[in-house]
Amino acid sequence: MLNRIHPPRPDWYEEFYASAMDKTMKPYEAEIAGYKSLLFANLIGKGDKILEIGIGTGPNLKYYADYPGVEVFGVDPNRKMEKYAVAAAEAAGLPLSNFRFEQAVAEALPLNDASVDVVVGTLVLCSVEDVDQALQEVKRVLKPGGLYIFVEHVAAKDGTILRILQGILDPLQQTLADRCHLTRNTATNIAGAGFAGVDVNHANLSTASLINPHVYGIAYK
Repeated sequence: MLNRIHPPRPDWYEEFYASAMDKTMKPYEAEIAGYKSLLFANLIGKGDKILEIGIGTGPNLKYYADYPGVEVFGVDPNRKMEKYAVAAAEAAGLPLSNFRFEQAVAEALPLNDASVDVVVGTLVLCSVEDVDQALQEVKRVLKPGGLYIFVEHVAAKDGTILRILQGILDPLQQTLADRCHLTRNTATNIAGAGFAGVDVNHANLSTASLINPHVYGIAYK
């Protein structure tokens, strides 16, 4: 399933992309930290078992580490992300005994039904093969009453210069940024996925350039 949905790239590309993400995303993470802090405050009393889809280099691990006993399971199709995610867990003070990384895709999560309290996904639905299937997998693994915390970039408003540029550069973006799409409207997918409730907010980030605007919020199972 992994190879069918996300055919493997050459080792050099996966290592280059993982290294680039680790080095170049720091200004973005600094700007979005306020939004993420508000979202992850909802983990209090909810986040004993957390699944993060598209965990990448682990920039969100620092938001979980202060919750005693939290267990974090991270999945990503790029196996080269693991060493960066492990380093991020160590830097955040998250015990490695409470952190597990597995190479997998969001469309076929290697977890049982109703097995996690919280699913986190930040900048991941832009690059999955099937957005709706990934969201159904999120619902499947969440326990009743569980939370899906998301931060995603979406297409700009039709007719704007930014939206025109996104349409022109979308094929190049998919090639250079490991299938990242500039023109998806994933807030619509989340709203239509069948969650019991969805809270969505919008933001524009100066460090995000073409990947604006953002939607962020919480969906409730």
